[in-house]
Amino acid sequence: MARNDFSAVPVAQVEPPGSDPAMCDPVAVRSIEDRFRRLVLGVPDSETVAASAAELATLKRLEAIGERFDVQSLPRLPTVLPQLLRSLKNDNIAGAQLAALVGRDPVLVGEVMRVTGSAHYRTAQPVHSLQQAVVLLGQEGLRRVTTQHVMKPILQASAGMHGHMAGQYLWDHAERCAHASAYLGRNNGCDAFEAYLVGMVCHTGTGAVVRLLDQEAPPSLAYSMDFLRSCLQLGAQLSLRAAVHWELPANVIRALDERANGSADALSQLGKALLAADVLAMRQLLSERAEPAADADVSGHWPDYFAAPLILRCQQDLRRHFGNGN
Repeated sequence: MARNDFSAVPVAQVEPPGSDPAMCDPVAVRSIEDRFRRLVLGVPDSETVAASAAELATLKRLEAIGERFDVQSLPRLPTVLPQLLRSLKNDNIAGAQLAALVGRDPVLVGEVMRVTGSAHYRTAQPVHSLQQAVVLLGQEGLRRVTTQHVMKPILQASAGMHGHMAGQYLWDHAERCAHASAYLGRNNGCDAFEAYLVGMVCHTGTGAVVRLLDQEAPPSLAYSMDFLRSCLQLGAQLSLRAAVHWELPANVIRALDERANGSADALSQLGKALLAADVLAMRQLLSERAEPAADADVSGHWPDYFAAPLILRCQQDLRRHFGNGN
């Protein structure tokens, strides 16, 4: 890991993930990121770049609250999850053993049965037992269903006067980011599930920032770009602290640390996948909604990490799975 200090960094001074000119075109990517933030918070576009004095004062309050944020107040992951994820690392574990673990969480049982009953998994014979469903999903499918079952209610809990749809947009982004991260991670030597997991959890802290804004900042007709960027950078810090609290895999925590704190060292392979996947997921979500900035070309923005044809294939894969878009 780049550092062991997970305390909040002065947010207004941190450059946002994905905006290093050495790695990508800051104009196109910043346009996508800014529009995504405004979509999540339900605020209109603004050409104002620099934060106002009032916004800077608000940021100081948000940073102070973030430093005092008690990670113990975060939801605990279901007790069955760590054991289930460890078991899923074992290629030789039997379906009956996995079914027994899943069976300890009634809500997860319902989700597994629902997914295997969908058109995507539908078989000639109906699935009647949990063990059948677990075998049908396979280990990769079960990992994904389990992660979604845990993260969806956490992300969707974000709502308020600053973006009443924030929770739904964060969940929509998480699905797309996890998908893109896994896609790029396969070409980057990453563990498939870790790549999926880091994309799923990377905006966990953004929901907390939405709720903090409800408490500390009155609705604004037009927040500046710097203010919104700094707010989501605080969200990246809280996402990292949540991952540490949940004892997620070390590679996932390192990638989130790189994203939140701007590692001085070279990015890890998982960090590179997350860097691009975050922006690609934003672009895909904006495209589905015909939002501004959705047609920005980002295929050549990470030449040191991913070839442009691979980014284009990833964008096409996102369109196939989530919508036509641009």
